[in-house]
Amino acid sequence: MRLRLAQLAEIDHKLRPDVLCLQETKVVDALFPSQALSELGYGHLAVRGMKSYNGVAIASKRPLAEVQRPVWCERDDCRHLSAVIDGITVHNLYIPAGGDVPDAAVNDKFAHKLAFLDALTAWFSAQDAGQPMVMLGDFNIAPLETDVWSHKQLLKVVSHTPVEVARLGALQASLDWVDGVRAVIPPAEKLYSWWSYRSSDWSAADKGRRLDHIWLTRPLAPRIRHAEVLRESRGWSPPSDHAPVLLELG
Repeated sequence: MRLRLAQLAEIDHKLRPDVLCLQETKVVDALFPSQALSELGYGHLAVRGMKSYNGVAIASKRPLAEVQRPVWCERDDCRHLSAVIDGITVHNLYIPAGGDVPDAAVNDKFAHKLAFLDALTAWFSAQDAGQPMVMLGDFNIAPLETDVWSHKQLLKVVSHTPVEVARLGALQASLDWVDGVRAVIPPAEKLYSWWSYRSSDWSAADKGRRLDHIWLTRPLAPRIRHAEVLRESRGWSPPSDHAPVLLELG
């Protein structure tokens, strides 16, 4: 987070968002660069961070209310932050990546990822689908075949395995969430928001995955106006392997 403040200013310049939702901030709350965000116009801030790992933040040009910091799977690891903005409850999530081995029996990180998704699904299933809500963030799952550079080659790779896709599908069904980005950019079109650091030429190879999502409850769907991924930012220095995802509501 603190290493990329220049990029954050450039993102603000190019996209002009009213609300920024950040994941993997990797900074304790006391050291969060609040002043830098305030200077960009984000005068309303909610943060939830820890040293070196995880962390989420909501920076808004509009007032925040009812800030909540849910805990899942009995781990207070700073992965979920919510706030009400203009009557819309925004849930900012950093879902566990799950490690390298897609087998819950031998990989505790993968087991935790599935348990985290199950807990979210159970909780949201009990909520009111008629309320205006947004759920977004780094979900660490690319659900569609067009969300990955090679469906066949990634079927056994964490982030696109059938068990993860099924769990994310259950979460989406919990409140009949609308995939806001795919409501604008057709599901048949290849679309990525993440490119590995391991690629020497990420753009030419284009071995990406769409791991970052913005979902809305049905009452907000008619307000969708525009969506995009700021792909060019992947090439900025120092780079992030994730590119910002924008959704505009009217």
